[in-house]
Amino acid sequence: MAKSTFSNPLIGKWTYRSFLSIVDPKVPFDKLKFGVGTLEFVEAPMQDVKGSIGGPGWKLDIKGSMTYGNPMTARFQGKGKVDGAERIYDYEGYLVKPWPDGVDQIPAIVGTIVRTIPHPSNGPGSKMAPAGFVAQWIAVRVK
Repeated sequence: MAKSTFSNPLIGKWTYRSFLSIVDPKVPFDKLKFGVGTLEFVEAPMQDVKGSIGGPGWKLDIKGSMTYGNPMTARFQGKGKVDGAERIYDYEGYLVKPWPDGVDQIPAIVGTIVRTIPHPSNGPGSKMAPAGFVAQWIAVRVK
């Protein structure tokens, strides 16, 4: 069987940031932070995605699929234990088309995330972080 010459534009490391869905423009930007870390896609069969997402104190293995098109879409689930508790999040992201006259443009993925199962929240007076919570995310390719 001939080896595929397809090049998956998602493979590699991406700097990941996610943001709370607060619509009040008076809320300071630093109060919108939900998550920070690295998203890494590794080689997988065509139309599959796998890898990991994580940052200081957390890491989830990711597995899912991608749809070719304009834009390319990635849907994946992140699973793992953080502080002994199971975490599962679902992600959907769109590879942003480059601007024709863009200068120093870095490939980016933008999307949304949902907490799939509840888990203990972090911090003082910890309570349960509910399933169904939605936030937005962006990832930019690490050069």
